[in-house]
Amino acid sequence: MSRKIIIDTDPGIDDAMAIFLAFNAPTLDVLALTTTFGNVSVDLATKNALTLVEVAGVDVPVSRGVALPLVRKPLAAPDFVHGKDGFGNINYPAPKCQAIERNAAQTIVDLVHQYPNEITIVALGPLGNLATALALDPSIAGLVHEVILMGGADTESGNVTPVAEANIINDPHAADIVFQANWQVTMVGLDVTHKVLIDDAFLENVRDNNTQCGDFLYQVTQFYFNFYRKEFSIDGCYVHDASTIVYAMAPDIFTTKPGRVRVAVDGVAIGQTIVAPLDKQYVVDHWDNVPASNICVDVDSPRLLQLMADTLTK
Repeated sequence: MSRKIIIDTDPGIDDAMAIFLAFNAPTLDVLALTTTFGNVSVDLATKNALTLVEVAGVDVPVSRGVALPLVRKPLAAPDFVHGKDGFGNINYPAPKCQAIERNAAQTIVDLVHQYPNEITIVALGPLGNLATALALDPSIAGLVHEVILMGGADTESGNVTPVAEANIINDPHAADIVFQANWQVTMVGLDVTHKVLIDDAFLENVRDNNTQCGDFLYQVTQFYFNFYRKEFSIDGCYVHDASTIVYAMAPDIFTTKPGRVRVAVDGVAIGQTIVAPLDKQYVVDHWDNVPASNICVDVDSPRLLQLMADTLTK
């Protein structure tokens, strides 16, 4: 049986890679794309999600979600990473299809009730849609099979501040709600995504062997590669969002540990994911009644890359 997933996304170049991977995975059934602000505005994220659906030639509904963080002042979109259009400034034609009328939170609630205990939510951006869905209907926490999110870090440094990862710091209050909800969360954070690198040869292989999505993915990723070369002297890019899709396909590629996660919502550490071990008690315990999450701490990088290559080229 294929695994039913909802992809919550802010496309975004790395989102495009993840979404194409999911569309091509025979073990995954993508029921919807729900969009959020993050890499780009929510309006542009929605447009880009529709473009990905058209490029891939799939019939997957797109639902527009939250435009702003729950509490904090929004951060500027990182157009120096993804381009002003979110797709590396390739000026791709506007999509012809349209988003559905239901908003993202309602779409999540409705699908979870339609398929109780079968839905996995894969979150590739800030977590406002998930927090809003929980507020709309708290019962969904007991009906979702798993939440797999790209975000946070345990022992790795942050990529926006010394302690904060981009998706979490964009909406830390929403992230804290998601980690405290009574559902199974798996955190695919910088501890593992910084251990996987794709290069131009990988993308050339996809371009030459995937006539549906390969050329588009190759084009948009060149801007992303240039950012990595300039900022980090890396010839390629880290596999952030696509790692969540790989986890949904083959979780045994990752090593995990249990931990209770809270998110700092203000001050100099805003956006930090703070992981409390299950076997320790604290005098001041902000982790009381927080369920255990799966924290990805290591990854078999060669296996991950091989699975991605096989999936994207067949």
